[in-house]
Amino acid sequence: MSSRDRILARLRTSRPAQPLPLPELDAHYAPRARNESTPERVARFRTGIENFHAEVHLAGEGDWPAVLARLCAEKGVGSLMYGADTVAGRKLDPAAFAGTVLRPWAGSIEDIKADLFHRTDAGFTQTLGAIAETGTLILWPSEAEPRTLSLVPPIHFALLDARNIHATFYDAIRAGHWADGLPTNALLITGPSKTADIQQTLAYGAHGPKELIVIVINAEGAVQ
Repeated sequence: MSSRDRILARLRTSRPAQPLPLPELDAHYAPRARNESTPERVARFRTGIENFHAEVHLAGEGDWPAVLARLCAEKGVGSLMYGADTVAGRKLDPAAFAGTVLRPWAGSIEDIKADLFHRTDAGFTQTLGAIAETGTLILWPSEAEPRTLSLVPPIHFALLDARNIHATFYDAIRAGHWADGLPTNALLITGPSKTADIQQTLAYGAHGPKELIVIVINAEGAVQ
């Protein structure tokens, strides 16, 4: 019997590990789930993600599209790709984006690959929520808003509702009932893409966006 056969045989006969009961997990994570107000949780999330070179801007629920348009103008974004068939996407008015062409995601990746990789300056996505403890965004890609919007363009704009910022990753999983079903990809993003593979020199944008800009809504009382 080969080494491979012996390993596979042990795997077939081994008993799967049993997960800890939820009451025990809840008790373990309870000390880390702080009793914070929304502004306090926004501040903790903001400190974490800004430490990893992301930008955070606060906006009202009604005026965030204007904030996005302003940021696109300030950063010289000529083309912004977004999911048109989403709640946030339907609120974007191309007429409000002077100098920026809004390109809705449409078709398959093969249909728009050239534009996405070579002629799109920024991508815009919604978020499922965030984790205050680590300063991390949670994205839940869908057919209308695929993961490539957050991974390919040089700039990633993300819309975050402050009411969906959780104390810990565990709290996010429990609140969102992740055990009931997951998408093909659930993305956790803490800052722009970076690597130190080459001569241990930190470089941004090697495997994804060079800039991450988060627009936070429903954060009344948070410090701008």
